[in-house]
Amino acid sequence: MKRDFLTLSDLGPGGIESLLDLSARLHKLRGAADHPRPLAGRSAALLFDKSSTRTRVSLEVAVHELGGHAIVITAQGSHIDRGEPAADTARVLSRMVEVITYRTFESARLIELARASRVPVINALTDEAHPLQLLADLYTVRSVRGKLAGLRYAWVGDGNNMARSWIEAARLLGLELTLACPPGFDPPEEEVTLAVRAGAKVVLTRDPRVACKGADVINTDVWASMGQESDSERRKRAFGGYCVTKDLVNLASAEVVVLHCLPAHRGEEIADDVIEGPRSFVWDQAEARLHTGKAVIVWALSKA
Repeated sequence: MKRDFLTLSDLGPGGIESLLDLSARLHKLRGAADHPRPLAGRSAALLFDKSSTRTRVSLEVAVHELGGHAIVITAQGSHIDRGEPAADTARVLSRMVEVITYRTFESARLIELARASRVPVINALTDEAHPLQLLADLYTVRSVRGKLAGLRYAWVGDGNNMARSWIEAARLLGLELTLACPPGFDPPEEEVTLAVRAGAKVVLTRDPRVACKGADVINTDVWASMGQESDSERRKRAFGGYCVTKDLVNLASAEVVVLHCLPAHRGEEIADDVIEGPRSFVWDQAEARLHTGKAVIVWALSKA
């Protein structure tokens, strides 16, 4: 049975914890002779409709360290940019490679590609979800704080794909999550409701101070994601007061973990002295993309 990783839920019951355990093992074995090489003599297609730094580099290195050859395909450098259907691309690539990662816009394109592919497909970001990044976030929190359960999580900013993946994680892990979003930028209400019904404590607020008070983790993201650049001025006005500053960090627990998936617009969604401060773990978070990315590929290549 083909194993696609399109959302965190695809990992199944207990799957997130198992994936994080595998990430830790691969992290420890990095550079060792007995590091797993399930892609030895095989190739992976890394497909990008959207530009990337961390996702591209982490996945290229992950494929290499798993023994494989990474083929990077951008929309501009392929027939995707000329309108080739995602399903047709999948039919071709999956006859030649062992796994496909796809970074695109709407999730419908990812789903179309996954349905047509013979090999596992990994979600490297869509407008609706970013599960690869969420695994890196959770790995960072667990590495720093030693656990995930029993912590208070705060999200400050847009109810975007990252916020939505945090809500999914809260639902699957039973986390306590408070999201501070300005009016008009909330995550979908049905996703919050689903998480609450599953036993998670997910709360929406307009006040970042409420979200950050006593928080063990504070997370944020850019106010205008890729594809929203034309809306950036309106968003800057709407998000005034939603910058993660020292004042907000001082409201949190003494051992708070501050995260940002990067790239950061310093002085907008996060203050420079916060991202460079002692409670910032954004660089560990960025490195974690490699370890969790390798673990997802290993999981996808394993027999269900």
